[in-house]
Amino acid sequence: MDAPRVSVLLPARNAAVTLAESIASIQRQTQSDWELLLWDDGSEDATPAIIDAYTSADRRIRLAGSGRVGITEALRRLAESTKAALIGRMDGDDVSQPERFERQVALLRANPAVGLCGTRVRIFGATARSGSRRYETWMNALLTPEDHRRERFIECPIAHPAFLMRREAYDAAGGYQESDAPEDYDLLLRIVAAGWACAKTPEVLLDWRDSPRRLSRTDPRYAEGAFRALKRRHLFKGVLPAGADWYQWGAGEVGKRWLREWGSRAPAAVVDIRPGKLGQTIHGIPVIPPEALPPPMTCGFILIAVGTPGARNIIREWLVPRGYREDEQFLFIA
Repeated sequence: MDAPRVSVLLPARNAAVTLAESIASIQRQTQSDWELLLWDDGSEDATPAIIDAYTSADRRIRLAGSGRVGITEALRRLAESTKAALIGRMDGDDVSQPERFERQVALLRANPAVGLCGTRVRIFGATARSGSRRYETWMNALLTPEDHRRERFIECPIAHPAFLMRREAYDAAGGYQESDAPEDYDLLLRIVAAGWACAKTPEVLLDWRDSPRRLSRTDPRYAEGAFRALKRRHLFKGVLPAGADWYQWGAGEVGKRWLREWGSRAPAAVVDIRPGKLGQTIHGIPVIPPEALPPPMTCGFILIAVGTPGARNIIREWLVPRGYREDEQFLFIA
């Protein structure tokens, strides 16, 4: 039998309350050439019975394995069990709209440079918080490859259960890898580092459930410090020029968290606009005004860590007219 165009990877653990709704949303896809690969990650509820019912009734759905291995290893094993040209994601508590994969496949077909495609999402659930809403708004504003590349170090710009990847992009990045960091964000950054672009459909095609049981709320790999550590690894590996001075813009509460953690590769100085901070040092790093930055071609790099609403646009409006180019001489990391 020929491999399907899309293989959807769905690891599930104790997902009996929501799993049937999630699987049914895949069955309703207008993109008919798909398979759904499930991994039962050591469930102790009715998840195995639900999986058995669906795999018995629909030959496109199969259990690829079981056992408590964790989400990253489960995803890696699921990806290894398929030869499909496109690898999609789904979680056992989310809902895909019927046109999701059809629209994503069309986007990939029209854009050969895009290796990872997402969709706009709608966060729902009784526990959705203001932070989740801000993330939803920010993420849904990013559509083009330029958008995603420009803001890839602020947060993960595509919701993991909305991923659809080319197999060749997934393989070029090394696939899912076990670490102490969020597996989806790590993979996305490696896909970009491998030379592929990311993009998103303009339609809202995934309902993304926010609940207290989400791994992002319960697993230390998704804590703020883990995100910063992952960003540092990727910044040191592929963005910051080796041996050159670089600068951090932002000495507020968000910026201070970064300043505490740079270690031996700390910036030459930190930029701030508040007069009371200029001339001081924070964690041993001198505070300078924007005007003290070296000219664009000799600056090395500027990483910007700010949390004040509207600050990113203000900083862009200062840097760009002076010749600093985003993604070449400066990037936002928070």
